[in-house]
Amino acid sequence: MSKKFTFEELKELNGKDNLHLLISGKVYDIAKFIDEHPGGDEVLFGEAGRDATEAFEDVGHSDEAREILAKYLVGECDEVATKGPSNADDAAKRGLSSGSSSSTFIFLLPLAALVAFLAYHFSQQS
Repeated sequence: MSKKFTFEELKELNGKDNLHLLISGKVYDIAKFIDEHPGGDEVLFGEAGRDATEAFEDVGHSDEAREILAKYLVGECDEVATKGPSNADDAAKRGLSSGSSSSTFIFLLPLAALVAFLAYHFSQQS
């Protein structure tokens, strides 16, 4: 871990072949992991060019995930990264993210089915 990155450098390392994330002051080159990420590539690209620490910790990654991440460590960045919404949040607000609306639908569909089942079940008992 000899490379010291500036935040300006990290903002440029956001492509499919050179995706770097800043997590807890450490820089990870996760380009080779994009296709393996269980949460999909959209979330990774959404955190590129900013400090991804909060997003990484909020998900509650397992010890195994942290071990995998350690394999991609390439350096560190001591600069304070900009705060604010992630690139994925910005895309969703502009309607550019197809995953956010479909994931909401996927969540609501089973919930609606459960409510309908319970309503039918209780109406039959009355």
